[in-house]
Amino acid sequence: MAVTPVVLCPTRAGLETARRAAAALDAELHLRAPLAADAGDPAPAALFERTAAHLADLFLAGRPIVAVAAAGIVIRALAPFLGDKRREPPVLALSADGRSVVPLLGGHRGANRLAARLAAQLGAHAAVTTAGEAALGVALDEPPPGWRLAEPGKAGAAMAALLAGGGARLVGEEAARAEWLADLP
Repeated sequence: MAVTPVVLCPTRAGLETARRAAAALDAELHLRAPLAADAGDPAPAALFERTAAHLADLFLAGRPIVAVAAAGIVIRALAPFLGDKRREPPVLALSADGRSVVPLLGGHRGANRLAARLAAQLGAHAAVTTAGEAALGVALDEPPPGWRLAEPGKAGAAMAALLAGGGARLVGEEAARAEWLADLP
């Protein structure tokens, strides 16, 4: 079962955007306690006092996070807890005005997809910065449903070779089904 994302909002300036984002993603809305009186309907799933501590708790629990906050706040709050990028949840920053959504962590663990989905719903720009998706429109280490990597540790080197102009060749009985790789050089 997929883990429900959390849209976290520490400021009044981002409250309306946070409400819209939570509705668009069917996510839980978490607000800083002083915003409770302005929360409106539906009520937030959680209230918190300290933004950095709440971000850390959510991250360590493996919850996907959309923080309606400056990227720097999110990065500084989570920096001490960064470890294995293959196990960390997606973390995104969404501008208070709802115009920009930036996958900060877990781009290939759902953050890029979440950013694209949220951007489409809000009419925002998804600032996807992962090289493979930006240049080639594909992430080898995040195959579509029904596919898995036999050797996940080699995905980075393979993507680097493709980005450097190297080609790719599919072999085996499943090669004909790999439409998601059809446009690779």
